[in-house]
Amino acid sequence: MSMFGSLDISASALSAERLRMDVTAENLANAQSTRTQGGGPYRRKEVVLQQSGGGFAGALAAARQSDGPAGGVRVQGIVEDTAPDRLVYDPSHPDANQQGYVRMPNVNPVTEMVDLISASRSYEANVTAMQTAKQMFTKTLELLR
Repeated sequence: MSMFGSLDISASALSAERLRMDVTAENLANAQSTRTQGGGPYRRKEVVLQQSGGGFAGALAAARQSDGPAGGVRVQGIVEDTAPDRLVYDPSHPDANQQGYVRMPNVNPVTEMVDLISASRSYEANVTAMQTAKQMFTKTLELLR
């Protein structure tokens, strides 16, 4: 692993967590959207993350080599949640069916807030890791003077 491999790993996690926060914000913004371009209510989206670099064994092998893969995380994709829509009784709603029920998005605001807090904490942890690596590099350069 190169000297700056830890920065690369944290940087990949920062961009992945930022995307998680963006998708969660989109879910919260559309929690009441009953009509989309595709028809029907909005569908909750989730970010699928995948490790890159082979996990711990890959990191160990890369540490023995000077230019091996750094590792980190990458976004595999954004998928729609398959949970069923909620049915809410509201006969005055323009999208209500003949029985008076409206198909609402499968977005639970509590779940979305938990996901948002989790992504935010992960983002903060990776910023701290980058700052620590930067401090170590600075101290190393001071010792080499």
